Amino acid sequence: MDFMGYVRSDGKVGARNYVAVVPSVTCANDVAQAICRQVQGTVTYLHHQGCCQMPPDLERVTDTLISLGCSPNVAAVLIVSLGCEGTDHERMYSELCATGKHIEIIHIQELGGVSNAIQQGTDIARRLMIEVSGLQREPVNISNVVMSIKCGASDTTSGMASNCVIGYIADKMVDLGATVIFGETTEFIGGEHLLARRAVNSEVGEKIFQIVNAMETRAKSIGCDMRKGQPTPGNIAGGLSSIEEKSLGAIMKSGTRPIQGVMEYPEHVTTQKSLWIKDTPGREPEILTGMAATGAQCMLFSTGRGAPQGFPSMPVIKICGNPNTYQRMENDMDLNAGCIITGEKTIEEVGEEAFVKMLHVLNGEMTKNEAIQYFSAIDIHCLGPVI
Repeated sequence: MDFMGYVRSDGKVGARNYVAVVPSVTCANDVAQAICRQVQGTVTYLHHQGCCQMPPDLERVTDTLISLGCSPNVAAVLIVSLGCEGTDHERMYSELCATGKHIEIIHIQELGGVSNAIQQGTDIARRLMIEVSGLQREPVNISNVVMSIKCGASDTTSGMASNCVIGYIADKMVDLGATVIFGETTEFIGGEHLLARRAVNSEVGEKIFQIVNAMETRAKSIGCDMRKGQPTPGNIAGGLSSIEEKSLGAIMKSGTRPIQGVMEYPEHVTTQKSLWIKDTPGREPEILTGMAATGAQCMLFSTGRGAPQGFPSMPVIKICGNPNTYQRMENDMDLNAGCIITGEKTIEEVGEEAFVKMLHVLNGEMTKNEAIQYFSAIDIHCLGPVI
């Protein structure tokens, strides 16, 4: 089975053909955003990190931004550096150049300030966009796909409908030789033993328990219990009674296939295939960034109460499990899985519809959040305090 994608020089295949304007630090966000407003076909990542952080987090931010630049949906990159940030913009430049993509970098301080940086950055981004705009799609096997999955704004219908649909597609994609990545470590609580049973070996099973324990330990270190933040008020209003109930529904979206391993937050896919966990939080701005950093060409996102946001360089397909929510938010939801709840269709029938929808998106069809550009609220998940 094939889809039409952009084959990159490093062998990866993109579903989009963007020029990424990457601020290396939050202080460069406004310059990057101004450049993108001027040049069609560019995207940016308006994060809030890169300075006054502990060294492990500065390395984490650097690695994540590199992984975003490595995404096959990105054809070329312009790095926007302030010049005195804590992230390693020189390593960003050198490692991204190694992908074979055209990489440029500007330094706001060296150029004499914001106005000059916007002018020069706009000129560079325009040249890069014209350079890559002639690239053509070609047929490639679906085994080249990295599909990320998530659920958000969940209610009782998520675990009974939309998560089940995504689980159906996850199994199908793994069987077709593709890569599937899921995360939301906070939503493994109470169900981590079920995931560990599916691990390919004891080491992977132990790692699953380890990331859940580490997450709970971080909460306890500031005197909190994760169960006081999960489920969220919206989840409770939607009928979810406990984190354990939420977790059992959430892990349905991972399907049934063996779990090959656990990826760290900044990591991107190199040779991995099959089903993998990425250690991420559940909050949309951070997990979508982490999943895009894997090199995922698209994401399937299950929701019951209606979560409309997407991500700049990774199309996010919203699959809604609640028929009432879909009716109210049809302009934001890409697929109605609520017909499973009403008994009109089976999980398998909606699963096949969602699979076809994903193929259309991989071939270039816009998702609804792409069409209205509702994707600027992103961030990078860090572990320590700012200093």
